[in-house]
Amino acid sequence: MSQKQMKEAFVSNLNGTSVLELTLGLSFPAFCILCRGLLIIFLHHLCSFSHTWRTQFLIDLVVLIFPMMFTLTIMASFISFNYLIVLICGTGLFYQIYQRRTCCARVPFQKIFEKFLKISLESEYTPAISCYRVVNSVFTAIAILAVDFPIFPRRFAKTELYGTGAMDFGVGGFVFGSAMICPEVRRKYVEGSRLNYLRKSLYSVWPLVFLGIGRLVITKSIGYQEHLTEYGVHWNFFFTVIVVKLITSLLLIIFPINISWIVAVSITVLYQVFLEFTPLKKLILYGTDGRGTRVGLFNANREGIMSTLGYVAIHMAGVQTGLYVLKNRTCIKEWIKVTCCLLLSGISLFISLYIVQVNVEAVSRRMANLAFCIWILASSLILLVCLLLSDIILSFAKFLVKGAVVSCSWKIIQSPTSKKQSKSPVSEAEKNEVSLCLITAVNRNQLIFFLLSNVTTGLINLMVDTLHSSTLSALFVLSFYMFMNCLVVYVLNLKGKIIKFW
Repeated sequence: MSQKQMKEAFVSNLNGTSVLELTLGLSFPAFCILCRGLLIIFLHHLCSFSHTWRTQFLIDLVVLIFPMMFTLTIMASFISFNYLIVLICGTGLFYQIYQRRTCCARVPFQKIFEKFLKISLESEYTPAISCYRVVNSVFTAIAILAVDFPIFPRRFAKTELYGTGAMDFGVGGFVFGSAMICPEVRRKYVEGSRLNYLRKSLYSVWPLVFLGIGRLVITKSIGYQEHLTEYGVHWNFFFTVIVVKLITSLLLIIFPINISWIVAVSITVLYQVFLEFTPLKKLILYGTDGRGTRVGLFNANREGIMSTLGYVAIHMAGVQTGLYVLKNRTCIKEWIKVTCCLLLSGISLFISLYIVQVNVEAVSRRMANLAFCIWILASSLILLVCLLLSDIILSFAKFLVKGAVVSCSWKIIQSPTSKKQSKSPVSEAEKNEVSLCLITAVNRNQLIFFLLSNVTTGLINLMVDTLHSSTLSALFVLSFYMFMNCLVVYVLNLKGKIIKFW
């Protein structure tokens, strides 16, 4: 076998792992983000620790990026131990913050918590959504390179036909995250001019067309390894995003945005009915001749083309979630209710997933079937719940320390003792904290981060024999790779640069 064939075989014919393991692994970064916030409060506001871009970058790498990398590699089999470490660190930091609090210093905990429930919050965006998108981007960046090394568990790689792997979540999670902040949700279009809105949607996808064609040309010209049953011969991630964007734009013109969830359910259920009662499933899996032919444009790309229906349903569900989460709320009590509601929805979806897998069909990323859509939505909601919970706990820690500033988290604008307080101007410390935040840096330049990760992954695969790398050398390469990718977007953020293609 050639090197290319060996690498393709290394990531093929895999069956994934349990939904529980993936849910625990996916939710882990939320608590790393919480520990990072508590550490910033403790170091910068209670210990007068030196606050430079270098120290902040190092903290974000050590507390956020490397734990996520270890969770996908050498610590993958010890997820409970990972949670125990984060729990001990988080509890210790919170205890120190509580003991050294500068607000309500001599007030019992019950009274402090009652005051906390009355505070008001201000944020330009919902931090949990930004963190959700960053977590998905970082996990994807780590996984696309790590999967080529032996230290990456095979059960986390993309599944061949049925099953759930960590990498199966990537595209679905991206589609869901993008839908939550799409222009339709943020009302950034004129309701009366549907033709104008459609024209803007068509214009917005042209950079993705060039990126998709560019990736196709480069991978074919250099003979780069590909997982054929992922998208097909010519199809790739960018083409899926283009089609999903265009179809959902049309759907949101035809149907009211507040019934997006009904559209999502209708699409995925009807698609599953066609899979079950028509030759569609056989067509996707084995082509028009029933023997796996790749002759013709459709046969060559049948997985990529047909799976877009599932991603369209995920996008519409994401739109509905974004409408709910991005409602104007300032009271902390309201956000606790939102967290509980999303938790119940996530649990309900997991119960539905179990019923569907037992009675209808197992999860299949290749077809993006009903079970796959439910799994993506349930996992996304649980991650969102964990991020909201982390935000609430972090807000409580900030409430205990006057003047505490943590980027990518809610800003407390009103205390119970000053109910008529107006919105305070953004302080110099807050501006500085935002510019020194790796989460904000990745969030602002997600496309650059993704493209950079793909290019460097390709270069490393061409230069390094990943299949026969030792654990130590693989960790070194992955660490350096993530360090450089993060450093580039971090420096761009320091300079105030946001690179957009449209």
